[in-house]
Order: sequence, then structure tokens, then C-alpha cells
Amino acid sequence: MGVTETMRQWLSDNEAAQVAMLAELVRLPSDNPPGDCAPHAARAAELLSAMGFEVEQHRVPEALCRENGMISATNLIIRHRFGPGPTVALNAHGDVVAPGRGWTHDPYGAEIVDGWMYGRGAAVSKSDFATYAYALKALIESGAPLAGAVELHFTYDEESGGVIGPKWLLDQGLTKPDYAISAGFSYAVVTAHNGCLHLGVEICGKSAHAAKPGSGHDALEAANRALTAIYAYRRGLAGTVSPIDGIGGPQLNVGLIEGGINTNVVPDRVTFRVDRRMIPEESARQAERDLRTLIMGAVEPMNGITADIKQIMLAEPLKPVGDIERLARIVRQRASQVLGEAILEVGVPLYTDARHYAAAGVPTVLFGAGPRSIEEANAHRADERVPLRLLHDATHVVALALMDLLG
Repeated sequence: MGVTETMRQWLSDNEAAQVAMLAELVRLPSDNPPGDCAPHAARAAELLSAMGFEVEQHRVPEALCRENGMISATNLIIRHRFGPGPTVALNAHGDVVAPGRGWTHDPYGAEIVDGWMYGRGAAVSKSDFATYAYALKALIESGAPLAGAVELHFTYDEESGGVIGPKWLLDQGLTKPDYAISAGFSYAVVTAHNGCLHLGVEICGKSAHAAKPGSGHDALEAANRALTAIYAYRRGLAGTVSPIDGIGGPQLNVGLIEGGINTNVVPDRVTFRVDRRMIPEESARQAERDLRTLIMGAVEPMNGITADIKQIMLAEPLKPVGDIERLARIVRQRASQVLGEAILEVGVPLYTDARHYAAAGVPTVLFGAGPRSIEEANAHRADERVPLRLLHDATHVVALALMDLLG
């Protein structure tokens, strides 16, 4: 039996074990927030060790976790060197958004119905813990004569921005890969994605009795002026569309607002948060400057009103860097071969941890287990799910792509 056939047979023989591993990961909550994810990392390390891997556990300092809105996080690294040559990193995140309402399946049940596993994180992206671990194991078991190394990076703060996950690993010098593949879906090879800016806006005035509102300075009225300007600005964004397939155009949303004291009191303080999505062709810094100018220009003419704007989070867009063409071509060719249809290179309108690798100059694509879209996967909403057929197919694709990259 040849190397590729040995690898395929090993993957087939271990399908049930791979599904069982994913089920274990889904059943253990790792919601972020609140972001107490070290227990999940400890269990994942046990499962990976049982596969024969040596697992490095890099615990993020507690103070740094809290600075990034989390309680605990431990990043896992597995390294396997076949020989001299380039290093390929495979990254997936184990933290997930909270389940929310509307589930018809237990969000931590890992139920399998009609070939789909249901549960929070089943698709985004606990599935790719299993995809990448079993792809590497199959490659090792195949005995392929390869030149290079594979690293698995399993991190726990993607939902908080990835600063203490992949970025921390890179900044600490714990890894320096030549290529990276990050969690994604099977029917596309993603080479670009949007960026995201979160701003927190606080508008302050002076409270007063509602019987004499003129004796105060109405923070809500000022906030209304700011919001009117923001929504007018949003309408203007509709005319811009990225030339990259799948990206779409810039987006803007006000997702959280609070303020006021009581019905019969002039509001002295209103806060709201803005989410601005930038296409790869935009400058994140310019987008932030534009919003700050817009908001301040709306409220400054009002007597007794002050505004404070803070950057809560900035995720730069993912842009192609380095030898991305070779990496994308290899993954596309192997995915097309295994899935039996042409798999395209596209962009996506969300943001991911992959940007941290690209920012470090590492050619990066997104590819992993999952259906055709985040809508079909119910990602970040009730009844999240992953088709188990694609868990196995994506694992086969990644193993073959690694063999090509290191062959």
C-alpha cells in the first residue's frame, strides 16, 4: 500500500474515534464571555496526549487574561518535525460564544442527527481541533518521507480578539511558522477577510427635573444627534464593494446602548457601542478617525455636553502576504480532489484569528470542517452544527495538503 492509501485507510479506521473526540470537546463548555477556558484546554490536552502527542500547555498570565476580558486561558502547542524544512501551523480556537436562546438540541449534548453533530462550537471551531489533530496523526502514521514540521496551535480567545491566543504565541517567540492554516469551512479556501473596529462612546450632560428640562443638559438628545449622524454615514457605505469575491462592502452597527436615571429625570449620561466592519481595501485607522470626527462633530455644538470615545477592539483585515499563492493552490487542489468539485479562493465578511499570522508575515488561509456557509452551520446562533462527512473529508484534505507542502 502506498503512502496516500495508508493515510486514507488510517483515517477511515479512526473515524469513530475522531467523532468521539469532537463530542468530548463540545460537551465541555468554554463560553467566552465569561472566558474561563483553562479547564477546556486541560481536557483537550488530555485527549491529544491520549493520541500520542506531546502537548505543550502555555498558560496566559491571569492579569493579561483580565485585561482582555477573560478569566483564564491556556494555549496548546503540538510540534512534530519530519526533517529539515518549513513549518506549517494549524490553528483552531476552543472558546465559543454563549448558546443563547432557541435551541432544539442540547447546546452541550453533541447529539448526532442525520449525520450532523449539534452543539455550541461543533462548527466554530472545536471541529478543527479534531480535523487538524487527526490530519497530523494520519500523516505520521503514513510514513511519508517529508521535509519540514507541523505545529498545532489550539487557542482560546478568538471570541475576544485573539490577542492572548495566536498573537501572544507569536509575540512570545513560541512559534515562527512559514505557513499557517486556520479554522474554516470545507467548500472554500479563504485568503482575505474583513476587519472589525469596536468603539465605546460615552456622552455626558447634566441631570435635571423633568418639569424643568431646560435647567439640565440632555445627554440622550446629544446621543440622538450622534446616532442620526452615524446612521446617515452608514447609508453612505452602501456604495462601496470590495472586488474580492465573498467580502461584500463595509458595514456599521450600533449594538448596545444604555443610559438615563428615571422617566422623570433629564438623562445625564448615555453610552453606546459601535461595530464597524472594514473591507481589506480600507484603512482601519482612517475608519476610526472618520467615526470619531463624525460623533464629536454631532455633539460638540451642544451646550454642557461632553463626549469620550474609546477603542474597545481593533481587528485588522486579513490580506494575502508572502507565498500565499502556493499555499492556496495546494489546499484548493486537494479540496477539489477530495470533495469532487471545484473549490474556489474567496474572502469572507467576518474576522478571525488568521489575521495575526498574516500580520506576522506568515502566508495564511482558512480551511477546515464545515458546510458551505456560516448560515448552514448555524454559527453563533441556535442549533450550531457540523456535517460529520465533512469532518472526515476536511481531515483528508488537510493531511494531503500538508504532504504536498512538506514533500
